[in-house]
Amino acid sequence: MITIDGSFGEGGGQILRSSLALSAITGEPVRIENVRANRSKPGLLRQHLTALNAVTEICGGHASGAELGSSEIMLRPGTVRPGNYVFSVGSAGSANLVLQTVLPVLLHLGQPSKVTVQGGTHNPSSPPFDFLTECFFPALRKIGYAVDGHLNAYGYYPAGGGEIVAKVGASNDLCSFEHLERGDEVSRSLEALISNLPGDIAKRELETASKILGIDCETGCSFRSTDSRGPGNALFGRLEYEHGSVLMAQFGQKRVSAEQVAKRLAKQMRTFEASSAAVDHHLADQLLLPMAIAKGGTFSTLRPSLHATTNAEIISKFTGRRISFETAGSHTVCVVR
Repeated sequence: MITIDGSFGEGGGQILRSSLALSAITGEPVRIENVRANRSKPGLLRQHLTALNAVTEICGGHASGAELGSSEIMLRPGTVRPGNYVFSVGSAGSANLVLQTVLPVLLHLGQPSKVTVQGGTHNPSSPPFDFLTECFFPALRKIGYAVDGHLNAYGYYPAGGGEIVAKVGASNDLCSFEHLERGDEVSRSLEALISNLPGDIAKRELETASKILGIDCETGCSFRSTDSRGPGNALFGRLEYEHGSVLMAQFGQKRVSAEQVAKRLAKQMRTFEASSAAVDHHLADQLLLPMAIAKGGTFSTLRPSLHATTNAEIISKFTGRRISFETAGSHTVCVVR
């Protein structure tokens, strides 16, 4: 049995998610101690418990410690089975992160499956579902994985109530993922989402961010009103390059002005533009596991986050893959061998 200390590195949910997925994929039992020890509320929250139960169901395994607040869990995996799965977080906890946990397991199986996850789809704890469909899924398809998805309902924090669906098909011949050059910028744009809140919030966000970034609001800004159970607001920045797309997001919160939200997004976009990286830090983090269970590869990104370096160590423990981050001018090259 592989034993993982959940307090090392970033000490959060990424350790849990990757360990569960890799346990199911490799068939290696895993014990995770000190679950989310570095968080203000350590132990399993609803989204982490949902992820544990979801992986257990998909791999026909047995789990212990599967209860809210648990600081130690164990999974003894069985046989991964394709199917039509439905999981509910039961709160605004991230449905996207639950999907991130189970998706590699089903991709590795390489047989048609469908996964529906209910919970939060647009909240500050994870990239929005739009990021998955516009950035993550296209990258997976470059590797050879057959995957697509859609959103049935928006779920903002704190009300939740969203629903996302991902469909996995039979995989093609897998190849290494190579994405070192992003090419020239093709376009840049902003989009504001608003639900059950005054439209002036979105207008102010777009006006502020467009001025900072030099985007013509007439042609480069858009606004969308979405239906959801509760109030919500998100601001997206899209950077289109010759060889790929980048989506960045900030979310409206109580006691945070529209102008502050806009300035945070503009800073994110400027930081990325100033580099020569092809992949942003969110995609870098999420690509490591699918690359490791396929043929590896290389990509350029920003300085790796603690999330990414911790994830790399977990992946190496289960797979023996060597994952390195090498500084190269204004970006970092990640190599999965």
